[in-house]
Amino acid sequence: MLLPLVAAFAVLAASASAALFVLAVALPPTRGERMMTTLRRFGSVGGRLRDERRPALDRRIEEAFHEAFDRLGRAVTPASARVRLERLLDYAGNPDDRPIDAVVRRRAQFLVAGGLAGLLGGAALAGLPGALTAGPAAAVLGVFLPDLIVYDLGAKRQRDLARSLPDVLDALVIGVEAGLGLDAAMAQVAANLAGPMPAEVHRVLQEMRIGVSRTDALRALSARTTVRELRAFVTAVIQAGELGVPIADVLREHSLQQRTKRRQQAEEQAQKVPVKLLFPVLFCLFPVIFVVILGPGVLRLLSTLGH
Repeated sequence: MLLPLVAAFAVLAASASAALFVLAVALPPTRGERMMTTLRRFGSVGGRLRDERRPALDRRIEEAFHEAFDRLGRAVTPASARVRLERLLDYAGNPDDRPIDAVVRRRAQFLVAGGLAGLLGGAALAGLPGALTAGPAAAVLGVFLPDLIVYDLGAKRQRDLARSLPDVLDALVIGVEAGLGLDAAMAQVAANLAGPMPAEVHRVLQEMRIGVSRTDALRALSARTTVRELRAFVTAVIQAGELGVPIADVLREHSLQQRTKRRQQAEEQAQKVPVKLLFPVLFCLFPVIFVVILGPGVLRLLSTLGH
């Protein structure tokens, strides 16, 4: 009873995926999509044209596939999923090679590639039932694979933010105590330091240059991170500006807390080393020692018993 239901569900899922792809290819492009296609023909640096040495037919085929995958990606990416992807991209620092439209297109490409791979692999392993089961499952996995990649990028970047926050706070304290204002100290940090945290400071300064208030720019920074220490620091800076508290005292206190926390984390990692070394020693080193120590005696005992 269960196998016919699974087969029916697999057939329906495969039919729905094929229908979505055909619909995405068959529907005519909208006015906005035609405009974006025209703009993509131009380079992004200095308005230079792209390399036109390729045949025009190849370019048209490539553009047709891009448009088809874009439409399929939007069909399988609801509004809530797009909002979630935008938030994950904010956590990842909005990398230039992964804009939201490219991630949506990757969802469609991985859906088609995963579905085909699942169909072929399932057919090779278990025939038609395997193909009907593995194809839709691999297609669903392919849809969510770009989300997992973006999530992993965001998690790594947030760890880098937390790791570089104490150095940035120390630099801000030095700049403010030397007589600079907070904005000037942030500019010095963005110009002289490298890493994800100085990049976020640079983005805050850019938003302030285009007319965003410092409070709103800092709140946007707090929304782009999951690091609790950074959020607490941003909240303290905003409250200090609203209440008139000297910003140098706030920076100095948070810098001291971050240095203390980093030292405690280092001590914690050092205390974990013996526990982490226990299992490699038990399973790798001790067997070799036993073989070296007991090996000759075992061989001599076997030789004696053999005689």
